[in-house]
Amino acid sequence: MVKPEISNILKKIFYVITLFFLGILALMPLCFRLFPVFKSVPNKDSAIVNLVFIFSCMAGILATQKGKHLSLDVITAFLPEKKLRIVNFIKSTLETSIITSLFFSSWSELFAAFQQEETLWGIPMRWIFAFLPLMYAGIIAINLKRRESRTAAVIGICTGLIAASGPITGVLYFLFGVENATPLLKTFDAWMFFTSKAFIPLVLFFIIAAFFGLPIYAVLAGIAYTAFSQGGGYVEMIPLETYTILIDKSMAAIPLFTLAGYFLAEGSAGKRILEVIRSMFGWIRGGAVLAATIVAVFFTTFTGASGATILALGTLLTVILKGSGYKERDAESLITATSSIGMLFPPSLAIIIYGTTNIFSVDIYDLFKGAVLPGVLMCISMIAVGIFKDKNQNKEAFSLKSLADAVKQGWAELLLPAGITIGYFTGFFSLIETACFAAVYSFILEVFIRKDYNLKESALTALKGIPVAGGVLMIVGAAKGLAYFLIDAGIPAMLTDFAASFVHSKYLFLFLLNILLLIVGCLMDLYSAILVVSPLIIPIADSFGIHPVHTGVIFLTNLALGFLTPPVGMNLFIASYTFGKPVVKIIKSIIPYLMIQFVVLMLVTYVPWFSLVFVD
Repeated sequence: MVKPEISNILKKIFYVITLFFLGILALMPLCFRLFPVFKSVPNKDSAIVNLVFIFSCMAGILATQKGKHLSLDVITAFLPEKKLRIVNFIKSTLETSIITSLFFSSWSELFAAFQQEETLWGIPMRWIFAFLPLMYAGIIAINLKRRESRTAAVIGICTGLIAASGPITGVLYFLFGVENATPLLKTFDAWMFFTSKAFIPLVLFFIIAAFFGLPIYAVLAGIAYTAFSQGGGYVEMIPLETYTILIDKSMAAIPLFTLAGYFLAEGSAGKRILEVIRSMFGWIRGGAVLAATIVAVFFTTFTGASGATILALGTLLTVILKGSGYKERDAESLITATSSIGMLFPPSLAIIIYGTTNIFSVDIYDLFKGAVLPGVLMCISMIAVGIFKDKNQNKEAFSLKSLADAVKQGWAELLLPAGITIGYFTGFFSLIETACFAAVYSFILEVFIRKDYNLKESALTALKGIPVAGGVLMIVGAAKGLAYFLIDAGIPAMLTDFAASFVHSKYLFLFLLNILLLIVGCLMDLYSAILVVSPLIIPIADSFGIHPVHTGVIFLTNLALGFLTPPVGMNLFIASYTFGKPVVKIIKSIIPYLMIQFVVLMLVTYVPWFSLVFVD
């Protein structure tokens, strides 16, 4: 094993390299856009998207090393220690088995996807694609290094070798010219036969494992690998689809907006923006509610993770609301309820992924415009409930001087959303350039203008955001493979025919769609739901004559509610952790907010004008 001192040095080197790639990713598109000297550089777009791919692979390793992979763990907290050890053993075995299979399938695809002479800026494309198997190898190494999971990891590797016996034959052929690896081929035939007979039980097993905490990316990848195995063994399609989605230009916005959100959340930006809004509206009833709602929405919009908003700002906003006369329970429930609304406002990562997934059906720019008014309605509804619960009669009088002082203190923070809105919606910046602007501006603001932290501290802040982005990108990659299988198998067409046979009313379909998506929203994470479910829904909605932007807004609004839907809405558990309250109490206090949000959802669903008024 690697000595601890060497291991720490290697970690630091890896952190520095990852931060270097992130810095280049943030600066390169802006340089290409703003400086004429770079306009003649060949293959600029290809360089940028492949840089995104490389960074995504490195961020995936960091997500594993930092334990930041998303999961739907709703059971293990109730298990006794002995049973918990058994569950953790099984989870580690499963994850390592899946990753081992993906390692060999991606290694095999490395030789098939690119010719040896294919290069980008003189770098062989095979070297770039090689970062994907290197990421899987890194995750395997991390699992082997952990003493508590070492035995499970070894068993997982052995199981993965059996499942990957087909891709291994491809590796042997490309490297050594081996054409008749008969034992491996027979092993893979046996694996395909087994998965064809046990497909449904295996899928159910992965789903159950998700509720015991198996990372979502591993659940999706495991189901996808099983599906391709039983369908002919074309498992190399999974890494190929992972590469395809990660080199989409919109994907670069995910780590960059997440980075901007973490810079702002870790610094004083939240307090400054909050003070401006309080100075503007604190003198009216519900002014503190308005301020807290806007700040929560703002930060979720940038981080892409409503749970991160609760964790980062939940305590601060609770203190401010309590200081304005709110009961602690009402303050906590308001923050929890408003935390997911930010996904409806630009530059929402949820909208970016939805638009990227369904690029031939809907435009991201139109989705941004379509989701704004429903988002405003959600905000107004939360503010209305907050105002109703505001019983404090002692309000400070409006002071123009206080407002001027607050604006003077927070002017730089206010310029960021203004710059993003103007830059993107006027067409001056593309989506990736907007994300670069947000990341660079936030860095300069917090380090050089506000001096909330120095360069070393800013690097540590970035290292908090990178694993979150890496976890999301790994889910996106795994889900794309599964989505490809579902579409290739004709599942959308089958569902469309089924809906046409049994549902004859557009309005009944919309109602059933809402019920389905609420269930999906509370059982699946946001990103896998978008990648796996939305391609299945859009053709059915289209058959009923529903505008694709309207469908997208309904989809995203439902998922926002799904975060809050009992019994397993993810934000309920994050709020329970943040505020130190039992989940049952969080659920009880959030019901009024959830009911109002459901009313708004129905309004948005059955009145398309709210989604389409700004869409050409």
